[in-house]
Amino acid sequence: MASEAEEKKYIADNIQVLEGLEAVRKRPAMYIGDISARGLHHLVYEVVDNSIDEALAGFANHIDVTILEDNSIKVVDNGRGIPVDMHEKMHKPALEVVLTVLHAGGKFDKGSYKVSGGLHGVGVSCVNALSDYLRAEIHRDGKIHMQEYSLGKPTCDLAVIGETDHTGTTIIFHPDASIFTETVYDYETLANRLRDLAFLNAGITLTLTDMRELDEQGNPRFDRFHSDNGLEDFVRYIDQGKEHLIDDIIHISTERNGVPVEVAMTYNLSFNENIFSYVNNINTVEGGTHLTGFRRGLTTTLKKYADDNHLLDKLKIELSKEDFRDGLTAVVSVKVAEPQFEGQTKTKLGNNEVSGVVQSAVSEALRYYLEEHPKQAKAIVDKVALAATARHAAYNARMKVQRKSPLSGAGLPGKLADCKSRDAAACELFLVEGDSAGGSAKQGRNPNYQAILPLRGKILNVEKAMEHKVFESEEIVNMFKALGVTIGTEEDSKEPNMSKLRYHKIIIMTDADVDGAHIATLLMTFFFRRIRPIIDNGYLYIATPPLYKCTRKGKKGVSEYAWDDQQVQRFVDMQCGGDRNQMVLQRYKGLGEMNPEQLWETTMDPENRMLKQVTLTNAAEADRTFSILMGEEVGPRREFIESHATYANIDA
Repeated sequence: MASEAEEKKYIADNIQVLEGLEAVRKRPAMYIGDISARGLHHLVYEVVDNSIDEALAGFANHIDVTILEDNSIKVVDNGRGIPVDMHEKMHKPALEVVLTVLHAGGKFDKGSYKVSGGLHGVGVSCVNALSDYLRAEIHRDGKIHMQEYSLGKPTCDLAVIGETDHTGTTIIFHPDASIFTETVYDYETLANRLRDLAFLNAGITLTLTDMRELDEQGNPRFDRFHSDNGLEDFVRYIDQGKEHLIDDIIHISTERNGVPVEVAMTYNLSFNENIFSYVNNINTVEGGTHLTGFRRGLTTTLKKYADDNHLLDKLKIELSKEDFRDGLTAVVSVKVAEPQFEGQTKTKLGNNEVSGVVQSAVSEALRYYLEEHPKQAKAIVDKVALAATARHAAYNARMKVQRKSPLSGAGLPGKLADCKSRDAAACELFLVEGDSAGGSAKQGRNPNYQAILPLRGKILNVEKAMEHKVFESEEIVNMFKALGVTIGTEEDSKEPNMSKLRYHKIIIMTDADVDGAHIATLLMTFFFRRIRPIIDNGYLYIATPPLYKCTRKGKKGVSEYAWDDQQVQRFVDMQCGGDRNQMVLQRYKGLGEMNPEQLWETTMDPENRMLKQVTLTNAAEADRTFSILMGEEVGPRREFIESHATYANIDA
């Protein structure tokens, strides 16, 4: 055993050098974000991004992604194929260099790729490092070349295994279960990303096939994504659940100072601003200089048009920049040769030159549109005036609420059963459906850190309501007060002030029936539209109360809670010898049917409960879904429900 003196030594031998891809395996989160579902799906994006780069360079137009039966991923493109000749400096085939050396690839040679996708540039070598199996097949120069790897190291030499009449790259990989906490791919997550890529890169076809999920005829689940019109189609897709203010999509596709700029925008009758920005196909969730340029171009051009045509002369309220974006849906996409990312999640563009480029492109195109479409231009300006009036009314409404009820102990809602702790990180707030369930929850909770706020009936649907109406809703005002959240005290600010947030776990707890699901959806809509940072920071959860209590006849103490019919059947098989006549089955229609002990034991106790965290992986898709489910348009909602009916749990 080493002595204390030896342990304190810090010499050359203590310096650990990680060779090859060992650094990736040692600290995977540094390279792919995390080792849970997000990082798992990021592996697919890295491989697909390589294929997209081939498409951007003009050498590919088809990319197929397949989830295999064992949760392996197969990505096939019809590009040039990764080079397989010997790399002069590394003394090994170029394919092996690309797959085993970090930051190796054609992206760094501007003669090969002018712009490339991907955020960190770690590429397919990172995928190789974090896979227990990877197989590369290269169709090139009339031959099929193949090499296999495990944990980032080749398990065989590059070999020719056949002949071919086309070119392209096939990568098959299986994530290493010793690295990832989640190894099951989610179809919808991948579908959303591939759909975005199709919109962002017009003319490219991407497909997704799931071999784990076969229909009665033995056919796998399948989707094809293709867009001829790029961002114009993207905006129509996002906005399909909203009522249109104008039917046109204003579409800009140009290049300024060597920077390709594409923008599509329209206005609807909602009261929300939805702008989604991308750089080299990466969703820049924190915005950046391209978004700044777009907003400046939009505001200055609209304001000048309105002033020149005397369309706002009668408006008595001073305009805010936000008024020009009320009801706006837009997608901004730029391709930058040397992007500089900053911000908390490294998804904020920092290139200063891009701001002026985007502003100039938007100003010019929007000016032409307004001049050539005076009817639509007037409708947009009228919407701006309405937004200013509504903003002023909303400011007055929230100031009235906040003056009347200061956020102190005395200002908390009367129905709130608060907890004793004042450590927000340790505190939980349960938003409970109805006074009956609220009573059980108050008795069953741990009062040290669990607070209960009963809600009466279905809260206001904020998707359809103007902002000042939101602050006239007692239930919503009570939630703001209980949470300790205020909306900016400046009249032109809609940003929530989170500095006095009182709970870091906000748990929606509703009945396990259709009405309960509707209330939960209304609450999620409220948080998504009005207090989005609650979701962004991972503070919102859904409780999952059990559907049944199973008890064996004549055997005291032999009982079990069940959350679905499969668990009920398992209890029957294990405890009743498969005899259903031996199942006393208690069905919980509502939370109020449980006594306080049962509610604590099944749904509130951190040791036993199952909480679903509400996360946001695709803001554009989330916006579209909320608009369809909670908006005015009936047709898209019916379509959505019919297409998802297989997955819906309709409780008659």
